[in-house]
Amino acid sequence: MSWSEITLLALVVVGLALWSGWLGASRLDRLHRKVVASRHALLAQLDRRARAAVDLAASGLLDPASAVLVADAAFAVVDEGERPAEPSTAESFSLSGLTPTRERAESALSVTLRSVLDDESLDAVRSSDPGGLLVGDLASAAYRAQLARRFHNEAVAQAQRARRPRVVRLLRLAGRAPLPRTVELDDQLPAGIDHP
Repeated sequence: MSWSEITLLALVVVGLALWSGWLGASRLDRLHRKVVASRHALLAQLDRRARAAVDLAASGLLDPASAVLVADAAFAVVDEGERPAEPSTAESFSLSGLTPTRERAESALSVTLRSVLDDESLDAVRSSDPGGLLVGDLASAAYRAQLARRFHNEAVAQAQRARRPRVVRLLRLAGRAPLPRTVELDDQLPAGIDHP
């Protein structure tokens, strides 16, 4: 082989390596954007679930103690949602998932709804005029929140798998983006509520 052939071969190899690195970095960027988008969708569905719980608590269809418990749990979620999780970085592009306090507040809302909405109280609420609609809205919002969390966690798992190979870490193809985190919370529906 002549020097020109060796040089050409070296340039082709370097070009293929650069192209492969660019493809890997582009894929990671797309996966990170998918995580951010799914996180926004999850936050919207969790906020919708909290609003549906507040509407149910404010309807006057629950006994006063249950209404206060549901309202307190829902407002705790709303209060945590309004606080910025990471004041030093842009919140809208964060990959970190929810804050631990928001996850606890969301789980507490789920536990409160399950404890308050047993079969007997659900039948009483559904028998009233707006009660069936309010319970349906809550069921729909809770089910959509479950689906959004599953989609978000799957997007996070894909991004984590793509960042796992040694070459990706060695070449720092993910840039300075933090490793995405899954959202782990209790989002189980109350027993008498069926998803739509």
